[in-house]
Amino acid sequence: MAEWSLLPKDLLEQISNYFDTSIDLLRFRSVCTSWRSSVSPKPRCPSGSFRILPNDGISCASFGFYLTKRTIFLIRLPDYHHQTSSDCWLVKIEEESPNRKHLLNPLSRYRFNSLPRSFPRPLDLLNFRVFELGQEYVLHHVNYKPSSPSIPDAGNLYMEKVVITWLNHGSQFLLLTIHVSGKLAFFKSGDKKWTIIQEMPSPYDDVIAYNEKLYAVDHTGRTVCVGLNAELNLIANPVFGGDRKCLVESRGQLLLVDTYLSIDTADENQDVGEESLEHLAQYMSERTVRFKVFKLEEALQSWIGVNSLDDRVLFLGEYSSFSASAADLSGCSGNCIFFMDSFFYPRDENTDEEEDSVLVGGDIGVFDLGIASIGPLSNYPEYSKMFWPPPDWVSSTSLEVQTQNQFEDLSLRNND
Repeated sequence: MAEWSLLPKDLLEQISNYFDTSIDLLRFRSVCTSWRSSVSPKPRCPSGSFRILPNDGISCASFGFYLTKRTIFLIRLPDYHHQTSSDCWLVKIEEESPNRKHLLNPLSRYRFNSLPRSFPRPLDLLNFRVFELGQEYVLHHVNYKPSSPSIPDAGNLYMEKVVITWLNHGSQFLLLTIHVSGKLAFFKSGDKKWTIIQEMPSPYDDVIAYNEKLYAVDHTGRTVCVGLNAELNLIANPVFGGDRKCLVESRGQLLLVDTYLSIDTADENQDVGEESLEHLAQYMSERTVRFKVFKLEEALQSWIGVNSLDDRVLFLGEYSSFSASAADLSGCSGNCIFFMDSFFYPRDENTDEEEDSVLVGGDIGVFDLGIASIGPLSNYPEYSKMFWPPPDWVSSTSLEVQTQNQFEDLSLRNND
C-alpha cells in the first residue's frame, strides 16, 4: 500500500493547482503534516481590517475603502450518499477578520442574526461535506458607520458588487466595479487612484471574473473584457430585448441572463389625484416577469439563445451570481433560476419585518425555464428548505463530533 505522506513535494504542488476552491485546498492540506507543509494556501482576500484602496477618482465621501470576501457554500451531511435525508443548506459566510465571521442570506446582503439556540458556535465546516459554489467581494467605506444594524452594507460603494482577479501568483490584483454614472471603475494594486473608463455606449449592468479575466456587460448586452491597462476588448455584440443583463458562469461556460421587468402599483384601481403624484413612486414596484438565457460564442462575438439549462440551476444574487448541479440540491429538478425580487414581499415601512422576510426567503423568486413559470419561493416548499431554517442535522452532527472528540480524549487519558 502506498505511503501517501511520502509523496514528493513537487507532485503535491502540481495536484493542488487543480483545486478551484479554498475549501478543497483546506481539506487537501488537512490530510497530514507533510501535505500541509508542502502546499501553501492560495492567495486570500485581505481581511476587513486591512485598508487597501484609496478613494481618489471615485468617491469623496470617505477616507478610502477596505475589501471583504464572502463565500457561498452548499453544506451537506458528511456521507450524504448513504443518508436517507437529501437535505442541503445554502449559506453565505463573510470573513470580517480571521476570528470573526458572519452568516448571510446566500442571495442578499442581510445577515442571519436570529439563529436557532441549538445552532453550533462556532460552525466547523470540516464536520460536513461542503461545496463552494461562489465568491463575492464587497467594498466598504473606511469611515462609514451604518445608522441601522439591519442594513450593514449601506456604506458600500454605490451598492454595486466588485469583482477581483489575481495576478503573479497572488502578489497583485485587479478590481472592477460599476460607478454611479454607469461607467466602469477599475483599480490595479499599486495604483494611487481609481480609473473611470470613459468608453460607455450604454450604462453597464453587471461585471464578472471569468477564467481569471474581468468582463462587463452593458444594458444592451454588449460585453467587453477589461485588460490590464483598463482597455476594453469587445467579446460579444448586443442582445436587445430585456431590461437588465446579468453574467453567470455555469459548468465552465459564460452565460448571459436577460431579465424582463414590469412596473406594478400597490393598487391598480386606486384613484391618484394631482396632490398624490409626488407620492406615486412609493406605490410602484419592479416585478420580474421572465428570463431569457444565452451562452457566449466568443469566436462569433455573439450571444446564442438556449432553451434549457439541463440539470443546472442558476442563482442571481445582489453581489454575485453562481450555479450548481440539481443533483447536489435537495428536491430540485434543475433548469430553473433563483433570484431576488422584493415584489414577492411588499413591506410596511412602519414595521420591522425585513429580517423575518429574509429568513423565510420572502425576497426570493423561482423561474422554471422549461415551462416559463414564475413565483415566490414560498410556492416551492421543496426548495425553501435549502435556504431557511438550517437543517436539524447541522446541530446534531456538530454535537456528535464534539461528543466523539471528548470520548477519544477521555480514552487517551485512561490509556496514559
